[in-house]
Amino acid sequence: MTTRTHCIIFDDGLGTLAPLTDLRAAMDIRTGVLTTFERINADARLAVVGLIVPEPLAELTRERHRVQVNPDSVTPGTLVLNARSPLPPLDAALQLAPGERLVTTDGVTIACRTGSPDWHADWHGARAISIENVAILDRPWDVRRSRDACIDTDLVHLCGGRAGQMTHAFPPTLAPNLPPGVIQFGPHAVRIDAGARVYPAVVLDSENGPIHIGVNAVVRPGSVLIGPCAVGPGSTVLDHALIKAHTVIGPSCKVAGEVGGTIIQGFSNKAHDGHLGDSYLGEWVNLGAGTTNSNLLNTYAEVIAKATPGGSNERTGIQFLGAIIGDHVKTAICTRIMTGAVLHTGGMFAQTAPVIGTTPRFAWATDAGVKPFRLDKFMDVARAAMKRRGLSPTDAYGKRLHDLHHSPLSAAVERG
Repeated sequence: MTTRTHCIIFDDGLGTLAPLTDLRAAMDIRTGVLTTFERINADARLAVVGLIVPEPLAELTRERHRVQVNPDSVTPGTLVLNARSPLPPLDAALQLAPGERLVTTDGVTIACRTGSPDWHADWHGARAISIENVAILDRPWDVRRSRDACIDTDLVHLCGGRAGQMTHAFPPTLAPNLPPGVIQFGPHAVRIDAGARVYPAVVLDSENGPIHIGVNAVVRPGSVLIGPCAVGPGSTVLDHALIKAHTVIGPSCKVAGEVGGTIIQGFSNKAHDGHLGDSYLGEWVNLGAGTTNSNLLNTYAEVIAKATPGGSNERTGIQFLGAIIGDHVKTAICTRIMTGAVLHTGGMFAQTAPVIGTTPRFAWATDAGVKPFRLDKFMDVARAAMKRRGLSPTDAYGKRLHDLHHSPLSAAVERG
């Protein structure tokens, strides 16, 4: 039996990743079908024994994981991986000797093998070995940049085979019987997990990539799913939806309309018509009927965006970029969201003008202007939304929302 290498995943807190990391550590971002933690933890060569996260996220992380969070020291020989690397180079990392680290050409440590209990000293001072072509999350839109590679990697793991070489539409261990009335074509695998219901007149197009439909998921009649894509456990794809390639619907979501190239963290609703493309949605988002976003400039130019309200414009290096939408954001009917918009946590948008640029946390935006979303009212809405999924905010979750409401990115502070 092969010995598994002990591993710790380290969120160094660097970069500007809000709103993705407002309510979760970097390793818990759904960077593909899986979160980065799930992807690393699924590797049979590794045993994740701990997580290191910024202290404001420590209690929330302890609630999500059974491994130790923020240990005082680590066992020499432990492999430490950067949580901001959604696809860490594990083959190279596992070759590291104690006291060595992998460093990108930009000077970011990706992995280190500890030579002493003082992992922090090793992370910064161990002998550096340069490595190229490693994705790192530094801005919110970088989740879009690494999307395709992460989704493709995860679907190989979930559906079997090797990327581009899945030759059986329904491998015997995955989906031995196509549900009645479902149309499927293409050479790539389709995996339908236990308890999932795929209704007649659904089209599963696996010509260009696999499709994964999770436990207890529902795909309603007339929907079209184009691989590579995935529908998470307990999620519902509503009637006549078009789910385009490189889309991941996280757990317990309801989705309708046209969705393409989008990752939804989970527990969010887009239950009506409208286009959503090349975007990321956090948890507990609700997009009103007809909400539509732009993912391409009329000039076909590179998208310029801001990571924070009042921040500097930055080149994203991306031509197709929709919206980055933080947790608990709500939009009214027929809301339009412009290319490259970043909507920070807790915003409510009920305005006739398009949502443009980068919005602060807890922005209550109407035609009368933008004002703070009162924390007590916000919490009432959050509790109501979570109750619909049989959940409620924990004390740690409520405290984190309170702290975010009083943070520099909050509309409440900006107007205070």
